[in-house]
Amino acid sequence: MYDSIIVGAGIAGATVARRLAEKSDKKVLVIERRNHIGGNCYDKLDDYGILIHEYGPHIFHTQDEGVREFLSRFTEWYDFGHEVVAKVGEQLIPVPFNLNTLHMVYEKEKADHLEKKLLEAYGEGSRVPIMRLRENPDEEVREIADYVYENIFLYYTMKQWGQKPEEISPEVTGRVPVVISHDNRYFKDRYQGVPLHGFTPMFEAMLNHGNIEVWTNTDCSDVLTFVDGKIYFEGEEFQGDLIYTGAIDELFDCRFGHLPYRSLDFRFEHLNQDSFQNHSVVNYTVSEDFTRITEFKYLTGQKDTEGTTIVREYPFAYTGAEGEIPYYAILEEKNERLYEKYRKLTEEYPHFYLLGRLAEYKYYNIDAMCRKALDLAEEIG
Repeated sequence: MYDSIIVGAGIAGATVARRLAEKSDKKVLVIERRNHIGGNCYDKLDDYGILIHEYGPHIFHTQDEGVREFLSRFTEWYDFGHEVVAKVGEQLIPVPFNLNTLHMVYEKEKADHLEKKLLEAYGEGSRVPIMRLRENPDEEVREIADYVYENIFLYYTMKQWGQKPEEISPEVTGRVPVVISHDNRYFKDRYQGVPLHGFTPMFEAMLNHGNIEVWTNTDCSDVLTFVDGKIYFEGEEFQGDLIYTGAIDELFDCRFGHLPYRSLDFRFEHLNQDSFQNHSVVNYTVSEDFTRITEFKYLTGQKDTEGTTIVREYPFAYTGAEGEIPYYAILEEKNERLYEKYRKLTEEYPHFYLLGRLAEYKYYNIDAMCRKALDLAEEIG
């Protein structure tokens, strides 16, 4: 009945489903464990009519013209340059730390002097990982690095990852650089924003195709079995393509143990006031238990609502318990070795493809995930 079965209806699964159904005329079944499509990008109106992102804020940003063009077939955009600030003492300062932040932290003469040093050392527009900046031989440059490290980076990172920064992969620490620029935007990509009417309507449009069938509230383990190099769908051998976007350790019943992840506890609150923080995202980098607060109306551009809805994020170690969601792979050598043991189990099954953060145990932005899915669909043909 189906040429391709895709497990997961997030950005990876929805993208590859659409491309296979449309370009290759394949009959596609998308299986989704949750009661909704869209994966962690899922959004909805709360009880107060405010569009919220149930699994934390998601912003689409890219330089990839092809990805932008593909997604634009299914949505219009609310374009904006996403800006994030951090609460340090009583100040709200731009992050990543940039030249504007420098002038907020230091008095003018010293800030001018330090700006010149940074420009000479790294060049306009450079993004310098904080750990690299701390290795600069210039004492004054290291002073800036120490300020950023102590006030913005250290405690936030320990809260987010449950580790000291020195223990974390450079792939992670490099995502929060010091930026040698006066541009306060968190991302520097040409295209930035969110779907005008929400992510969920965009996913609905992507999956709205005659060759695509979607089953929500369906765990793949209830319909798929893996025996002696063969894949069975509802008891019958399946010889088409299987694209799996879920947690790879759970697919094999965690036989080698759980892959470690960080998870998040989202605590939503509606307030009967026009605004809470006047910013879409404020990072709390020092003493609070939560890492950040998102105020959704500034993220989505909603103006016709009463009150405001915010969410606080509390990181914790994923245990696999009921209701927990694995969000961020912990990229350490021992964990990657464990992942490789699971990946090798898939090699005995033909036409089996791993795609996505959980299936590949990697971090992907939305655009990179969309590109990977488009390329995979092209490969499968």
